[in-house]
Amino acid sequence: METATPASAYQAGPVEKYEPKSKGIDKPRKKVPKLLAVINECCTGCAGSPACVDYCPIEDCMYWVPDPEHPPFGTIDVDPLLCIGCKLCTSKGPDGAFLEGCPWDAIDMVVTEEWETVHGKLPY
Repeated sequence: METATPASAYQAGPVEKYEPKSKGIDKPRKKVPKLLAVINECCTGCAGSPACVDYCPIEDCMYWVPDPEHPPFGTIDVDPLLCIGCKLCTSKGPDGAFLEGCPWDAIDMVVTEEWETVHGKLPY
């Protein structure tokens, strides 16, 4: 099992613009997911050791976005082109039961069509 990156690795440095990891992927999906994971304002980034990222089965789907005003803190973001809507990153199971994943209830599963009406159609 891999260990989480320590918060000290994210301390102040040059400000970089972070782009979704799927930039440049040109292979179409076989199936459009019904749901997408969306990070809400409750995300704390778990102080540099985000719990949700370890549960995501898709490499680089969830990525760290540092807070330039408060290093080493930051948040997590989800690449909508890579998200498969599996719900493994969330902490809620059937009937709201707590499972593994985000301990802060900072991930909402949003219907893909609703997300696209706000943010634009995803290029599948």
